[in-house]
Amino acid sequence: MKKNITIIGINYYPEDSAIGLYTTQKAEYLVSKGYNVSVITGFPYYPQWEIAKEYKDKSYLLKETINGVNVYRNKQYVPKNPTFFKRLLHLISFTFGNFINIFKVSKPDIVISIIPFTTSVFLGWLLKLRYKSKLWVHIQDFEFDAAVDSGLVGKDKKLIIKIFLWIEKTVLKKADIISTISYGMISRLEQKVNNKSYYLTNWIETNHFENIPKEPHQYLTSSKFKILYSGNIGTKQNWNLFFQFLDELQKIETIEVIIVGEGAEKEKVLKKLTKYSFVNHYNLVPYSELPQLLSSADLHILFQKSNVVDTVMPSKLLGMMASKKPSIVTGNLASEVARVFETSNGGYYFDGNSIDEIIDSTKRLKENNDLAKKIGKNAQNYVTGKFSKEKVLNDFINQLETF
Repeated sequence: MKKNITIIGINYYPEDSAIGLYTTQKAEYLVSKGYNVSVITGFPYYPQWEIAKEYKDKSYLLKETINGVNVYRNKQYVPKNPTFFKRLLHLISFTFGNFINIFKVSKPDIVISIIPFTTSVFLGWLLKLRYKSKLWVHIQDFEFDAAVDSGLVGKDKKLIIKIFLWIEKTVLKKADIISTISYGMISRLEQKVNNKSYYLTNWIETNHFENIPKEPHQYLTSSKFKILYSGNIGTKQNWNLFFQFLDELQKIETIEVIIVGEGAEKEKVLKKLTKYSFVNHYNLVPYSELPQLLSSADLHILFQKSNVVDTVMPSKLLGMMASKKPSIVTGNLASEVARVFETSNGGYYFDGNSIDEIIDSTKRLKENNDLAKKIGKNAQNYVTGKFSKEKVLNDFINQLETF
């Protein structure tokens, strides 16, 4: 008899990017293998930071069945301007609202709590206490570390940081096993607690990049050299470097920059973009269009803050590499992403103070199509070999069966 599994996490379908996408695909893959799966989650809101239109008039507590998964929702508070304290209210409303939902699910054999939020682990622990379930914690992001590293919580707020890290350590110790998405994050985890750990990377549906339409995506139809950023417009990205990059690109002809994304910093970024005639912004495309969008670019960029080391392995990187196009990424040179680029030869990786090198690499790729194709092919081969959905999730299920 297959096990009953309950997954707890704030992001789920119809969110089709980032954590919501991975949690949805994980749940539905488990159903396809015969497991009984329930999900305790919030109302869809990400990355717009606004509850989705089709859910706004739904009741406070909502049960749905989606592709064989029983989904229990609580309408959490979603701030328009997600400052630190408003995010805290967001977390609290999700946690307390789902106290009711944890009593609605069938007795789980295994509970999988997704971080963020760390309080998802607390809810999972309550189910573990009640039903003697096994508790698996999966960390997509060390949310408290990321809040400090990205500047969301000032380092002067030492007492708050200490309290959060104590809460994090306390709830993580309740887990029977903890997985996370990069080896660097596992090393960080081991500095916090001594629980059994498991490497469960994010994945990419590589087959979706095999039969895409020949014509370019509607957002990238020009004959210019097209540079694309697709993803969250948030605090983890290095927007100062991005605008420095745009200032330098103004000196180069036949270049177009396309931003496809939404997020907490969107309005600030769009306001600054008005001075650049060669830059266009669009809201996120449906997941089904993403392979065509990514494959229509000539170059991908991802500028991360260099003070963040392995608190998160950006999922968007897998799509960028699967598209068979080169990428320029910035961040901390000690990070795992830097090692991925060194190993794969699938693009260029710099720190946040390398604008000259970034511009030189952009010019080189613009002028040398053979080089761009070679680097893009290297990236695709690397991702296909290590991050295909079937490989990652089959390995996960094998681990689940021994749990």
